[in-house]
Amino acid sequence: MRANALRNGYLDGEVDTMGTAARTADVVVVGAGPGGAATAHYLAQRGLDVVVLDKATFPRDKICGDGLTPRAVAELISMGVPTREEDGWVRNTGLRVVGGGHTIEMDWPDLETVPSYGLVRTRQDLDETLVRHAVTTGATLLEGHSVTGALRDDDGRVTGVTAKRVDGRGRAVGEPEMTFTAPFVIDAGGVSARLATSVGREKRSDRPMGVAVRTYFQVPETSPRYTDPLMESHLELWDGAPNASDLLPGYGWIFAAGGGLANVGLGSVSSTAKATKLDYKDIFARWMANVPDEWGFTPENQVGDLRSAALPMAFNRQPLYADGLLLVGDSGGMVSPYNGEGIAYAMQAGRIGADVISQALARPNAASRERAMQAYARTMKAELGGYYSLGKQFVRIIEHPGIMRLCTRYGLPRPLLMKFVHKLLSDSYDRTGGDALDRIITALTKVVPKA
Repeated sequence: MRANALRNGYLDGEVDTMGTAARTADVVVVGAGPGGAATAHYLAQRGLDVVVLDKATFPRDKICGDGLTPRAVAELISMGVPTREEDGWVRNTGLRVVGGGHTIEMDWPDLETVPSYGLVRTRQDLDETLVRHAVTTGATLLEGHSVTGALRDDDGRVTGVTAKRVDGRGRAVGEPEMTFTAPFVIDAGGVSARLATSVGREKRSDRPMGVAVRTYFQVPETSPRYTDPLMESHLELWDGAPNASDLLPGYGWIFAAGGGLANVGLGSVSSTAKATKLDYKDIFARWMANVPDEWGFTPENQVGDLRSAALPMAFNRQPLYADGLLLVGDSGGMVSPYNGEGIAYAMQAGRIGADVISQALARPNAASRERAMQAYARTMKAELGGYYSLGKQFVRIIEHPGIMRLCTRYGLPRPLLMKFVHKLLSDSYDRTGGDALDRIITALTKVVPKA
């Protein structure tokens, strides 16, 4: 297997008759986030020639909570990524939920299919770690390559992409446009899904859309937030003293990222594709102004600006595969409506997509290959469609702060109910077997229409 990571050079140096650099592969992956990296890893592991294009040069940041649920950890393990503390990972044992005047702590469930711990790692480190892992497997990574459009044949099938070299600010460096052709192309380019959009795949208006904002604080060792074995979720954000009656919209999180660095952010969600019209900077400032002083979440301890990102949920862009183009991760709206988690599902989609493509490429003719590719959307919906559909109903409830307040006030003190909610919201349940709560959740996901 070849392992190639090129920052500026062009692999093999092929040039077409028009003087434009050209490259042919088995699969072209657009985007080197967790979904793109996982897809590339599994494809390369099967001996396929896969090229990954990303406009950034690693390391690079992404707006994210940085928290990896046990299901995401299971995907890392499947990829063979080392997750030891000495490799830069921060392990956590469970979740602390704050709301309705209550604070409860719950360990991650001990399941057959996922480990009983989560991880935290900044996206700046995580994404580079995953894509370099794919490179060691045999994938070719081309950094600083911005995809400019799709190549299509006379029937409308996507047969490749065009790209240009860009600098760290995304500006073209004056090189000629390049072409990358392959039997299958994957859009793993994130929420913008520019490639998918360019061929007519628009987002659906009947799917939830979230928004998340986050920053970091480097707190002193005297802060109780210097280290924490639990991920913390605030189901209510208060404006003023703890007894204040003005409840801010949204939910918050605090994740210890190691060495006194805390990822702090908040999110909100709408049951439709319309983004919530909230002043997130103002809400965040009002929340931070009223957290305990000893936490150290002060302006002088803040690291970096408060930045935001959209969270496309519940398969909000479909079809997941058609005409040679397959969607992975945020480009296909694979964020959970329950908690804004997207990394686990992007990596899962990459694993499933790579398997389906490998099967398809082994078929003797185009018709047979297309028949094999239909398994991707069917498998993804079988795995997540029912779960996402339940999540759509959940969003309709929690998007109203008043209803959220009632749920937290009367729901959090009930241990069995919270165990059920914890399993549901964090996707910490076994699809086959498990305990009674696992079986109830699984049954519910099977009876609702698939997203």
